Formats: sequence, C-alpha cells, structure tokens
Amino acid sequence: MTYVIHGATGAQGAPVVTALTAAGKSVTALTRNPDAVVDGARVVAANYSSVADVTDVYRGADGVFVHLPVGAEEDRLAFANNILAAVRAARPGRVVFSTSGFPTDPAVGGAAATLAAGLADSGVSHAVIAPELYLENLLMPYVTDSVRERGVLPYPIRADFPVSWASHLDIADVAVALFERPDVTGVVGVGQYPAITGPDLAEAFAARFGRDVVFEPLSPDEFRTSLAPVIGEGPAAGIAEAYRAMSAMPGRPIAPETSAHKLLDITPRTTTQWLADMGL
Repeated sequence: MTYVIHGATGAQGAPVVTALTAAGKSVTALTRNPDAVVDGARVVAANYSSVADVTDVYRGADGVFVHLPVGAEEDRLAFANNILAAVRAARPGRVVFSTSGFPTDPAVGGAAATLAAGLADSGVSHAVIAPELYLENLLMPYVTDSVRERGVLPYPIRADFPVSWASHLDIADVAVALFERPDVTGVVGVGQYPAITGPDLAEAFAARFGRDVVFEPLSPDEFRTSLAPVIGEGPAAGIAEAYRAMSAMPGRPIAPETSAHKLLDITPRTTTQWLADMGL
C-alpha cells in the first residue's frame, strides 16, 4: 500500500511519514526540493501549482495526506482547486486533509473550506482533521526564550481563552488511524478536551522548566512583529489578522462528539507530555 504525503519534510508532514514508515507502509514524500532525502520514503518533487504533477503522483495511491501551506490566501485557494482537480482525475483510495486550524465553514469561505467541500463532493473516501491551535507554535524562539529568560509565556490570546491545543504528533497519529478506518468520514476534531487556557499552558511549562512561569497575552500586532523575521512580513500579517478575528471568539474547543478520542479512541497529548516528547 502506497501513501502520498504533502509537505513531507515539513513540521506537519514529516511526523506522518515517520509514523507510516514505522508501520511498514510504502510512502511517497512530496516536496518542492528535488534533492531532499526522506528516510524510508520515495521522494518526488511536485508543486501544488501543477495539476498534472499532482495527478500523476496521486494515481494508484491508497492514501493521500494533504495540508495547505501557509501563504497568501489567493495562492492557497489556487492550490486547493488544483488538489481537487487531481483527486477527481486520479481517484486515490482515500484522502486525509488537515485544515491546520483554518475554518471549513462555507459561510466563512477560504481555501480550507473550498478543499473540504470539494472532497465531500468528489466521491472519493476522505476525512478532514480539524485541529484548533498547534502546541508547536510555542516552540517559536520568542516564546521559549521568554520562558527561559523571563519566566513569561507570551501568546496572542486572552488569558481566559480556552483552546483544545494539539501537536503535529497527534495529527500524525490520527492521520494514520484514518487511513486504516475508511468508515470514519467527515470532520474529526483533534486536541485536548476539556480545552485549556494560557495560564494552564504556563503551569505546564513551569513544571517542566522548574521555575515560575506566567502567561502574557500579546496583541496581534506584537505577534506579527515577532513572526515576521521567521516567516516573512506577508504571511505574518495574515496570521496576525486571523488572531485578531479570533479575539472576538469565546474560545476554540473541539466538539467532543466528533473528536478523535470519541471516533478513533486516540487521546491527544497533554501539554506536559508534549513538552517531554519535544525534549524541552
């Protein structure tokens, strides 16, 4: 059985490759770098912008793991439509799409919503993994350095804002399970439940780092300034706007009835477990 993994050298795709190869599966790693080396996988350089390239790779695959790269929404929408065209033409055995926390509500619109709706209409077996926020966001230097140097965990959410945080490792666990469970379709929420707040995160960091840590809410503009040197001004501005919109929400908990815990019997890592897995 062959599985195609988008972004196979990236933060979200690489753990899926690792989990599948550890299970003895045949993996095709999609990357934009033709010189990339991915242990245990066949590497194919393919670009989201080429429907022909993606269709060729999808053809005959038992499963495809997809997530859209961070970037301009116009580009993401074009990529989503190209992926849908390739899925309809190649008809792989199953598609698992991670929203990466972007909304899939058609009323909201956007690339993730377009891809989710298109998969539902494709007639191809599929499932949509819906995380809220990634714990790996807390690995950014401005967060971990601040914890170590000041005992302060900064993040652009309110102190009372509950989130079902998830790890990329949790996404990999769920993706592999969904490839084995074609009976599970639709949206699968992934993340801690009950949802936790910023001070809860700080408490876990304090226990792991052996020092007092307090949570500090950042404004979206402060967040953009912190992100821009790492990912570029354009993507940073887009992410900051998403957090500005998020500030009007009551929180980001998953729905327990459609969670990976309920549907797949997979319990996501706690923040303490994740910190240990990261070796922090």
